[in-house]
Amino acid sequence: MTATRFPHGADIGVRGEGPTLAAAFAEAAAALSASVCDLDAIRLETPVAIECAAPNDAVLLFDWLNRVIYEMAVRRMLFSRFETTIANHRLRAVAWGERVDPNRHQPAVEPKGATFTELRVERRPDGSWLAQCVVDV
Repeated sequence: MTATRFPHGADIGVRGEGPTLAAAFAEAAAALSASVCDLDAIRLETPVAIECAAPNDAVLLFDWLNRVIYEMAVRRMLFSRFETTIANHRLRAVAWGERVDPNRHQPAVEPKGATFTELRVERRPDGSWLAQCVVDV
C-alpha cells in the first residue's frame, strides 16, 4: 500500500493506492493527514467510527475524505491509521488518532474539503486500486 501526495497548483492532491478498494481509501485518508503533519507524530489514542454511503466509488471517496475532514475539525483531532471496509458503495471505518497538539504536531495546513478536481477511483490492470482527489486547504 502507498499513501502519497501529488503536486497541484493551489491545493493538495491526495492519492491512495492499495490491493483493495478499502485499502486505497484508507491510504487516501492517510495522505490527507500527511498533508497536515508527520503521520509518525500522531498517537493512536482514540478510535472514531465513520460511515458514509454514495451512489458510486468516486463520490464515496469524496464523501469519505470530507467525513474525515469533518471529524478532524469538530473533534480537533488528527488521524494516522484507518481501518476501512467497503461493500455496495457503503464505507465503514475506524480512524485512530489524537487531539491536535500544535507544538508537537506543527500543522502545516488545515484541510477545508475534498473537491471533484482530479477525482478518480479505478481498478488498475494488475488488480490494485487507485483513489485520488484534490483537497482544498
